Amino acid sequence: MRSSVPPPGGSELSNGRAIKAVRLRHPVRNIFAAIIVVFVVAFVYDAALRPAFNWPAVGKYIFDRRISEAAVNTLQLTVYSMVIAIALGVVLAVMRLSPNPVFKSISWFYLWIFRGTPVYVQLTFWGLLSVIYPMINLGLPFLNPFITLPTGDALNVFQLAIIGLALNEAAYLAEIVRAGILSVDRGQDEASTALGMTWAQTMWRIIIPQSMRVIIPPIGNEVISMLKTTSLVTAVPYSFDLFTRSRDISAETFNTIPLFLVASLWYLAFTSILMIGQYFLEKRFARGVGAAPPEKRITITTGIVPVVGAAEEDPEAQPSDGRRGGTP
Repeated sequence: MRSSVPPPGGSELSNGRAIKAVRLRHPVRNIFAAIIVVFVVAFVYDAALRPAFNWPAVGKYIFDRRISEAAVNTLQLTVYSMVIAIALGVVLAVMRLSPNPVFKSISWFYLWIFRGTPVYVQLTFWGLLSVIYPMINLGLPFLNPFITLPTGDALNVFQLAIIGLALNEAAYLAEIVRAGILSVDRGQDEASTALGMTWAQTMWRIIIPQSMRVIIPPIGNEVISMLKTTSLVTAVPYSFDLFTRSRDISAETFNTIPLFLVASLWYLAFTSILMIGQYFLEKRFARGVGAAPPEKRITITTGIVPVVGAAEEDPEAQPSDGRRGGTP
């Protein structure tokens, strides 16, 4: 005779009826959210009507030819500087991890210099390069130079700005790349050595490609940071970037705040595009990482979660006494 007593799991669970879920309420959180929304709406309304912002002037200069050309120059500074910085940063990171003490020392000294001094000071020194080195001589040591050029003719301020930004950024990217390389499992290096690959082949073919998943997100942030750092190239002095050009126009028209708003809108537009690109790059390199485990099934009667991969028990199977040959 079967017992009519319901199982300990509860009658609702055993009968298969759905459990009524009650939403957890957060009154304090909702109140703070409402207060924040009110403040945001009030700020936007006040900014729309405040005379100091002079929105008609913003609309007048947002697509001004001088501003558009300066925006293109800012993009060029960002792209050229980051390409050079990424290439040099990878080389410095590999040198830092090299077993060669000379390479390791040179890389450490480079990082110490460029991470330890402000970028504005470095750009100022690059602007004074023609004073420090009036002539650029190319040739062999202790012999007459093959080529002699005045520094001012060989490098213009645009090129000096790119060099200054790239060399400073390379020091930070080197540490990012080094951290990404160290995140790769040690077994990858050992497996490459077992296959007869050299240290350089292991780095370029095995370690660095696998470290891209860790390297891409911070590099995306560095690209956005570089876009904004270009506003400091006035120290070179290069005066055709977005911020400096907006400042010069505001000095002529006495519309300081509207022109700074124009520059901010352009920076926000570029940053938004870069953030979208960063998202898709992260998604591309994160494929196959953090995949969801096999779904766990919950039994209706007991609520027990079975072990994934374990053989399911036959409820009709007879218990065994542990001896071979079946029942006695």
